Order: sequence, then structure tokens, then C-alpha cells
Amino acid sequence: MTTPARFLRIPEEAQFTSRVRDPRLTSRVGVLLGLSLGTCFVTGLISHWAQLPLPKVPFPTSPSWGYRVSQGVHVASGTAAVPLLLVKLWSVYPRLFRRPARGLSGAAVTVAERLSVALLVSAAIFELATGLANVAHWYPWPFSFRRTHYAVAWLLIGALLIHVAIHLPVIRSSLAKGIAEPEGSDGQDLVEPGAAEAGVSRRSLLRATQTAAAVAVVATVGQTVPQLRELSVLAPRSGRGPGGVPINKTAVAAGVIGLADAPDYRLEVSVDGRVESFSLADLRAMKQRSDSLPIACVEGWSAVGRWGGVPLATLLASVGATREDHVTVHSLQPRGPFRTTTLPANFAWDPRTLLALDLAGAPLSLDHGYPCRLVAPNRPGVLQTKWVARLEVSPP
Repeated sequence: MTTPARFLRIPEEAQFTSRVRDPRLTSRVGVLLGLSLGTCFVTGLISHWAQLPLPKVPFPTSPSWGYRVSQGVHVASGTAAVPLLLVKLWSVYPRLFRRPARGLSGAAVTVAERLSVALLVSAAIFELATGLANVAHWYPWPFSFRRTHYAVAWLLIGALLIHVAIHLPVIRSSLAKGIAEPEGSDGQDLVEPGAAEAGVSRRSLLRATQTAAAVAVVATVGQTVPQLRELSVLAPRSGRGPGGVPINKTAVAAGVIGLADAPDYRLEVSVDGRVESFSLADLRAMKQRSDSLPIACVEGWSAVGRWGGVPLATLLASVGATREDHVTVHSLQPRGPFRTTTLPANFAWDPRTLLALDLAGAPLSLDHGYPCRLVAPNRPGVLQTKWVARLEVSPP
């Protein structure tokens, strides 16, 4: 009979006898994981910059598709990191059972190293798990996703750089060897030559890991790349919706039924202490412009629409605003974190920025922001305010 003590006994590193667990595999998967996380981090910084209300360095308005590409790459690189992280953790977890070095200093080094690894692993899991939940538009937590995701990203990249610095000699040595070479006698292999010959090889596992990462990307990236939508079976957004643009939040969810479709709707514009108002008919009587601009959201999905409406610069000029003024945009939504957004001057006066009234040649649907919404080039979708109620013009 097996005793309970046998189940509770902590295994030793030598008990893990798979020849696949090897620094050569770990280093190669680690390089791919580092590239994925590094790309995700840089594109995440771009997204954070784009969402700042009035950054000291203005976010550019061109190219109009810039945010669409950067956020698509952000989500794709984060998705690719998931299978890479799983294989990386599988390849190294026996080292958690390595006995600490003798003496107080040796034990302290072991504890410090494992704490740094714990920070790295926990930050990576948190970022990838919350990132995937964000892609699915699911927020089961009480904290702000954007602020928390941004803060933990710095912890992750810092822990990653420290981890690479500590293990750089091993990484360089492992990458210099062929992954299919037999185990040597440098003391870094977990098993002796010839052990566990049956089963998957290191080369096969590396290829399978690369394939899994590629499949994960293809299965989701269709929400950004229209040509891959038929292959992206896991993409949360199909591209279907009024005018070919998906809908994140409906008018019912936003609580604007009875407000947005009210026959007495008026758009208020506040400038220099005075308020002017415009009916939908007034807006349609102004000079109109149409342009093909993408809606690109932080969840990674994007779509290009043919928008028509009043250039915001035309409306601002008509009320006496100056080209240095920025604009605060208020939605009819009674609540929500993005019911009020700030449009910097370079966006407000860009000729492509519209108070859109139409999409694909037809009036906006209620779910797309009827009677008018903001559409600006190279701007995150959460800041493309729908159901616009009021514009407040402010000096720099």
C-alpha cells in the first residue's frame, strides 16, 4: 500500500529524466518568448501613449492606420507568447526542486533567485491572462485594466532583463550548440546520455512550440487582418456589423435609448464662455467630407469604414476656435470610463477628423453612434466617442 508520506514527498531534480528538458531547448524557446514579450511591451507603450489625454509629445495623426497596426501586433505577440511561456515553464520547473547551496550565503542566493523568477513568472501570467480576457472583452476584476496592465508590464520587463543578465552565460553557451547534439558532460544536462530515447526530441518539441505559437496567432489575428478572418476561428470579432464595422457597445448597453434618437437632439459647442447648439439638420447642412478611416480598439480588432460627416475643423472654425485649442468630447452615455474624452489640437484640426453622420453611405445606426460620433485618424477606438452630446473647446 502506498503511504500518504510518499505522495507528500518533495521530488528531487534528478528524478526528472526527460532528455528534452535541456538548456538548449530552454534557451531557444526563451529567445522567442523574449522577442514576443519585448514586442508586446513596446507596442503596449505606444497604446498607452495614444490614450493619454494631452501628452507632452503629441501622438501623431498619421499614418491613419498606425494604431491599427501597432495594436494588432501587440495582441498577436501576446497571443504567441502563451504557448512559448507554457513550454518554457515546463522545461525549467524541475530546477525549482534543486537543493539550495550549503551555507547561509548559498541559501540566500537561491532564495533571491527564486523570488525573482516568481516575480517574472507571475507578472507574465498576469499580463497574458488579463490581456486575453481583454481581447474577449471580459473584465471580471474590480481594478482598472489599462493602469494595472501598464504597471505590471514594467515589472515584467524589468524582471525579464534581470533574468537574462543572470543567465546570459548559460544562454550564450546553449545557443552555440546544436539543439540535436547528444548530451555532453558540462554538468548542465539533467540526465545521462541515452536516457528516455523513445518519445519526442528537443528539435521536434521546438518545432511544435513554434507551430503552436503560429497557429494561435492565425486563429485570432483575423480580427485585425481581414484576409485571415475565415481562418481565425478564435477571433472574437468577425468584421460583421452595420457598414462592415463591428460593434463593441450597443446603444442599450450604453443607456442612450431615448436620448440619442430624440427628435429634439442638439449638439452643444462651448467656446470662450458661450454655448452654440446645432441640430442634426444644421450639421447635415454644413460642408460634408467622406474618408476611409479605421476603427482600431485596444482589444486588437479593427475595421476600415467609409465615414461621412462634418470635418471637426470646419465646425470649430465656425464657432471661432483657434488651431491651438483642444476639445473635450462628451457622450450622451450617463456613465462609463470613456463617456468623456480629450481630443488634442493636432487631432481636432486634422482635416480627416470627422463628426461622422454616415457610414458606408447610410446614416449611422444607433449602435454605431447615431446621431453623430467622433472618427479621427490613428486614434484608439475607445476614444472615438459615440453619441456625441457636447464639445468643450479649451485653450492649450
